[in-house]
Amino acid sequence: MAVQEREVLITVKAYPTPSRRYGETVCCAGIDVKTREWIRLYPIPFRDLDESKKFAKYTVLRVRCEKAKRDQRAESYKVDTDSIEIVRVLDTRKNGWRDREKIVVPTVLADSCAITACLREGRSLATVKPSRVSFSWEKAPLEKQAQREACYAQLSFFDRVKKSIEQIPFRFYYFFTCAQAADCTGHKLPIVDWELGQSYRSWRHSYRDEATLLQKIRERWLVRMCSPDGNVFFYLGNMQRFQHQFMVLGVFYPPK
Repeated sequence: MAVQEREVLITVKAYPTPSRRYGETVCCAGIDVKTREWIRLYPIPFRDLDESKKFAKYTVLRVRCEKAKRDQRAESYKVDTDSIEIVRVLDTRKNGWRDREKIVVPTVLADSCAITACLREGRSLATVKPSRVSFSWEKAPLEKQAQREACYAQLSFFDRVKKSIEQIPFRFYYFFTCAQAADCTGHKLPIVDWELGQSYRSWRHSYRDEATLLQKIRERWLVRMCSPDGNVFFYLGNMQRFQHQFMVLGVFYPPK
């Protein structure tokens, strides 16, 4: 497939992971501002990007990309990182929230269980409105940490001189049902948003007691972001190898 130029509102930045093929990368995804279609951009070696190309979520990027050959998911594109251009940022001031909603809300899967619809229609990315949300955590399996360390050990010397990003020792989950979907029996999905990992890494210096730290994370990611009085949406995505397994890639919680 030919190289395309796309303008994408970045809504998802997953926590960085080491890859034997690409080094340390960040999986990013967003919504094409013209077509309102989901697109996954990979690989992005975020910490190695020029400062002028580094971007936050809800930044509109102009990029050159082509359909990924090694990833059969319809939304996956290989990005030319040299082509990354920041067009604008939709911040939370003035009309920023409304501008975000204009792009995000049309992608919401309504009137059916989001994961059932994704599996039926071959989608790997979706926006869902959740209800009856709860939040939990568990210790991360040691074997996952060992696999991560093994990947870092195989990186080139140039990559290894950069300090490896810390593995978070917990897995965090949302349990929810899809709003207005009578066929939804509920989902317990892991959360892989970069912001959650950053919350853990930064707040642990303020809250030395682990139990207090975890409760503070719960307060932000459940009580504040998923308040029943608010307007909350989850971004969902699946895994390349296990496409029936979905994760919460991010949370969109505009004010009502």
